[in-house]
Amino acid sequence: MLTFVVCFLAGIGAGLGTGFAGMSAAAVISPMLITFLHVEPYEAVGVALASDVLASAVSAWTYGRNKNLDIKNGLVMMASVLCFTLAGSWVSSLVPSSAMGGFSTWMTLLLGVKFIVRPVMATKESMAAVSPGKRAAQSVLCGMLIGFICGFVGAGGGMMMLLILTSVLGYELKTAVGTSVFIMTFTALTGALGHFAIGGMPDPAVLALCVLFTLLWARVAARFANKASPIVLNRAAGVVLAVLGAAILAVNCLA
Repeated sequence: MLTFVVCFLAGIGAGLGTGFAGMSAAAVISPMLITFLHVEPYEAVGVALASDVLASAVSAWTYGRNKNLDIKNGLVMMASVLCFTLAGSWVSSLVPSSAMGGFSTWMTLLLGVKFIVRPVMATKESMAAVSPGKRAAQSVLCGMLIGFICGFVGAGGGMMMLLILTSVLGYELKTAVGTSVFIMTFTALTGALGHFAIGGMPDPAVLALCVLFTLLWARVAARFANKASPIVLNRAAGVVLAVLGAAILAVNCLA
C-alpha cells in the first residue's frame, strides 16, 4: 500500500511538472523513492528516467499536435546537449565534490516564482522574426551550455532548457515546453537504458507504477496547457513548479 501511495504522489508531481513545464521526473521521483521506500539512489534515478521517457513523449506529441513544437531546432539543440553532457560529466569527475545536489530543486522553485512574477509573453510572431540561421546557431550554443551544466551538476536539464528557451532564445512558453519535452524524450531514454544496463532492472512494481502515473498526469497537464491562454499557463506552470520545488526541499530535509 505504501509503495502505491508513494508512486502515485510522485507520479502526480512528476507528470504535472513534465506536462506543464518540461520538468524532469527525476527531480520529483528520485527523492520520493529514496526517502519513503528506501530505494537505492542509482536505482531511483533509473526509475525516474524511465518514467520521463513516455511522459515526455506523450507531452511532446500533444504539444506537436497543437503546433507548439520546434522539431528542427530541437534536434540541433539535442545533439549539442548530449555531446556536452558527456564533456560536463568528465570535467565534473576531475573536480572535488561540492554541495550542488540542490541545484535542480532551487532552480525549480525560483523558475516557478519567475513565471508568476514575470510571465513569458513572447509570441510565435516574435519567434518567426529571428532568421533560421541565427536560430540554429543559438540552438547549438545554448545546447552546449545546457549539456555542460547538466553533466557537471548532474541535474536540472529540463529546467535549464526551459529557462534558456524562454529567457535567452525568446521562445513562446508553449513552444518552449513542447521543444523541451521533445528533447527530454531522447535524453531520458539514453539515461534510462544506461542505468538499467549498468545497475540492472529495478523493482518491477515501482517501475510500472511510476511510469503509469507520471504518463497519466503528464497527459492531463499537457492537454490543459495547450488549451490555456499564455497568462493562465504562466501562472499554472509557476504555481506547479514553486509548489514542487518547496515539496522536494521538504522531502530532502527528511532524508
